Amino acid sequence: MSLTPSNMMPLGTKAPDFKLQDTVTLDNYTLNDIKGEKGTLVMFICNHCPFVKHVNEEIVRISNDYRVHGFGVVAISSNDVENYPEDAPSKMHRNAQKHNFTFPYLYDESQKVAKSYDAACTPDFYLFDSELKLVYRGQLDNSRPGNGIPVNGRDLREAFDNILNNHPQRKDQKPSIGCNIKWK
Repeated sequence: MSLTPSNMMPLGTKAPDFKLQDTVTLDNYTLNDIKGEKGTLVMFICNHCPFVKHVNEEIVRISNDYRVHGFGVVAISSNDVENYPEDAPSKMHRNAQKHNFTFPYLYDESQKVAKSYDAACTPDFYLFDSELKLVYRGQLDNSRPGNGIPVNGRDLREAFDNILNNHPQRKDQKPSIGCNIKWK
């Protein structure tokens, strides 16, 4: 397992658009379909990465906690499923059901969406404001598999709360660390 950090897309970047299929409902979603009144969280995750498995429950809690405040949430998997069959859409569907995902879990077969976001690892988090400008990208919190620090979503939750309370975002955002995206 390689430790890959986020590429840290420049703050203020406009969210790249997409149209991808949800592996649960089989509906197609665009960024505009996902967009929330207050902001939008775009996550790059996958099924097999131990870093994602470590935070699955917390990303569901965060989604549930902030959707009610007007945030849109989506997860996208861009991994090469030929070489990583555990990340295939049918298994994404099962994983979403197993963890009670309350947000669409989209499959980026062409990997164009991951490239447009400059995504590098799973999990990789991008929080956009109501105008779809990037205000946070980086880690969920300081917890990693095996480091003994509880998963609490502190860094990402702080970014959500800053939007809700009209507070400035931290400039010293820490990159996420995880498995590299499995490119074709």
